[in-house]
Amino acid sequence: MPHAPNSPHHGENSGEDYNIFRDSLLRYCWRKLSLSVAPSYLIAFGYCLADAASSGYQVMSEDRSKTVRETRSKEVRAAIAGFDTLLWQGLASVAIPGGVINLIVRSSRFAVARTVGLPILVSKWLPTAAGLGSIPFIITPIDNCVDYALDNSTRKMLGVGYDKNTVDCPKD
Repeated sequence: MPHAPNSPHHGENSGEDYNIFRDSLLRYCWRKLSLSVAPSYLIAFGYCLADAASSGYQVMSEDRSKTVRETRSKEVRAAIAGFDTLLWQGLASVAIPGGVINLIVRSSRFAVARTVGLPILVSKWLPTAAGLGSIPFIITPIDNCVDYALDNSTRKMLGVGYDKNTVDCPKD
């Protein structure tokens, strides 16, 4: 499913610039670390900060002289792009997936605890396997929900345009 044009990961599956933070398997791999352990959250927030810095740098390094009149300076556009990406990554890559995976693991534990005759090894590891196995299935719906939420809240307030790198004042 295509992402909103101004979403931080709009480049997925289109001919746009490749972004290692959004378009690679790196998104899937680090989430497997997120098992409510403090170092894994440090890695997750580092990932979010790296993507936000990358987005800001991309805006700062592009040549926009060919485009229409800019209403904001390059620095402001870079700050807004970094903030938008950091907010998006914080929600779509840390907060919401952590809660969803936790819910899946807790629900699986609840079901396994009420199942008679399971080997101890299965009852111990099945909830964890269910949580890890859910990751590929929850990423796209979460991304789309976060895109929708930000498109209808902060991106409107910040005046983020429909091109992922265009940050202009909102039209009244």
